[in-house]
Amino acid sequence: MRNEGRRTRRLTREQLGILGVILGVMLGATVIFTIVYFITGAIFSSTSHPPSPLAIQIINTVIGFFLCFTTLAIIGRITGEKQRASRMGIFIPIIEAMNKIAKGDFSVQIDESDESIIHELAKSVNTMATELNQMEQMRQEFISNVSHEIQSPITSIRGFAQALQNNHMSAEDRNHYLSIIETESTRISRITENLLKLATLEADNVKFDPKPYSLDKQIRTLILACEPQWMGKHIDVDVSLDDVTILADEDLTSQVWMNLISNSIKFTPESGKITIDMRQQVNRVIFKIADTGIGISETDLAHVFERFFKADKSRTRGNNSGSGLGLSIVQKIVDMHHGTITVESKVGVGTTFVVSLPLAESPKSVPVEAEASAA
Repeated sequence: MRNEGRRTRRLTREQLGILGVILGVMLGATVIFTIVYFITGAIFSSTSHPPSPLAIQIINTVIGFFLCFTTLAIIGRITGEKQRASRMGIFIPIIEAMNKIAKGDFSVQIDESDESIIHELAKSVNTMATELNQMEQMRQEFISNVSHEIQSPITSIRGFAQALQNNHMSAEDRNHYLSIIETESTRISRITENLLKLATLEADNVKFDPKPYSLDKQIRTLILACEPQWMGKHIDVDVSLDDVTILADEDLTSQVWMNLISNSIKFTPESGKITIDMRQQVNRVIFKIADTGIGISETDLAHVFERFFKADKSRTRGNNSGSGLGLSIVQKIVDMHHGTITVESKVGVGTTFVVSLPLAESPKSVPVEAEASAA
């Protein structure tokens, strides 16, 4: 209602302005014609043979109209220049903001108080600058995380390589250092592999080939593949799976289950328990994996799917710590299948991941092939 009132008042001012212009033109024309009549009357009265009154009337009219049109043309030209200058003045802040954005300064903001098309344009520029600024911050954070993750094993490799140059080192220490170098090299390889995999998934350049297959058989196979890990820690694995046939990319989904199973084994202590349950519900399948591991704090839960995020780094840092990319890859693959993944956890009690996937929906495939391996 307030905006309508403003538009009504603005319309009234515009009408008054037009009326004022008309009155001004009429008044100006009257003044010009009056001056012309006085001048021509004085000129013709001084001549010995003045023209007839009709001729004088025609001459005065022609001269008057000529002067009126000339005056209006001059005034219009001056007014037009001022209006163009005024309009350009309105766009100057936007032009300056765009120039700053082009140079990489995304912190610019334009005044949006003007209720016109300029307001919408300024709002769009501000929105663009805000989004670009967020993207730039994410890019810088990503580069910082990559540098940190790669620099740590490189520093370790360099330190132990220098120590191996000691000729008096025992064979046992030498083999131990070589083992650490091999482990750190594998860690770098895993980071770069996951980075490439995540970039491929986010760019939609991965070969996506959904086909019907037995999901319960796939999960059982992966659980057996991890048997040395959970048997080595004396973990009790309780498995309950419905017979489910799903339409999905078998290679990609295997990365989801392998990552979740491996994480549960990694963060579950000796003699702990892992429960894997899968149920078909109407047109969806619900996969749950719960462990009695160290758990995740409530603060960290909101970030577990972020790239390079590691909950409680003091406990995950080590030779077998992950790169912080696995769950990001899992979430992307689940999204590609139009599914959802959620997590619930309590420190010292355990963590539960729940994956929900449609049974028969076939997402759009893309043609370029990329390697698929466990995260």
